[in-house]
Amino acid sequence: MLEEKRNIFQKVSQKPGQFFSRIPISPNGYTILSVVFVFFSFYFLINYNFFLATIFFAFSVILDFIDGAVARFSRKVTKIGAYLDTICDRYVEAVILIGFLFLSLPEILLPAPVWISLALFGSLITTYSKAAAKEKELVKEEFKKGFWGRGERVILILISIFLGNFDNFLVIYPLIIFAIVSNLTAFQRIYLILRLEKGDNFREVS
Repeated sequence: MLEEKRNIFQKVSQKPGQFFSRIPISPNGYTILSVVFVFFSFYFLINYNFFLATIFFAFSVILDFIDGAVARFSRKVTKIGAYLDTICDRYVEAVILIGFLFLSLPEILLPAPVWISLALFGSLITTYSKAAAKEKELVKEEFKKGFWGRGERVILILISIFLGNFDNFLVIYPLIIFAIVSNLTAFQRIYLILRLEKGDNFREVS
């Protein structure tokens, strides 16, 4: 899971953070720009311009990487910035997934809109399951374990859009994988958190 290797990515981000910190844009500014770019990607996607949709979505993902890199390098890491980043991440995924609903995609076991809805649902619940665990004080730190995190999800979305350059029907296959694995990850996190809490309760009783 890419999220568990965050320390490696933070080391790699030092150079980009140094470079982009010279541009007069705040870390939160880069975060908001990632949402702006995904709306461009959405527009081109629903108009079947998969090339530009791929480019703009890639820029959106890169900007999401840059905001954290700039924040760490310039020592402007804040709770508000982290909160805004999380909210904007959800918007980026939701907007582009909704865009797929406008495409004419084949039925593979289930209608394409069902797979896309399951992908959106899995994306949101995967994130909410860890947020709720911390909110309800079941865990002290953010729970990041699971099959796939946001990194893997955006890679699948990027592959899905890119495949549209060759054949519209190929778009659905990465989305099916997205739908299945994101929901499995959500169930996995819920199970691990409940098991962790059960273990804590057992220790307290003992």
